[in-house]
Amino acid sequence: MNIGRHQTNERMSKVVVYNNVAYLCGQVAADASADITEQTETMLAKVDALLASVGSDRTRMLSATIYVKTMADFAAMNAVWDNWVPAGHAPARACVQASMARPELLVEISVTAAC
Repeated sequence: MNIGRHQTNERMSKVVVYNNVAYLCGQVAADASADITEQTETMLAKVDALLASVGSDRTRMLSATIYVKTMADFAAMNAVWDNWVPAGHAPARACVQASMARPELLVEISVTAAC
């Protein structure tokens, strides 16, 4: 089987597709100066766009790993997440507190989905 690498640079590919499964690299907010709600919304919009670019969508998510800078933002992040995930299509999910690559980032997600 072929491995498809999409939006690749010297460090990583934004999406790798293998055996009809899409693996997204970590996605962060479009505006890192925003609050947790807006950061989560724009991060998930990026997930939508990447999934669409390889013929998938959020109903086909298999798993998601969410990293939050502080668990104080857990409830606000979940409020956005719960509205974004289609009913009956929740993926396997983990959420952990983690240091971020840039201090202003509050949330990051990595997704695996069927194509």
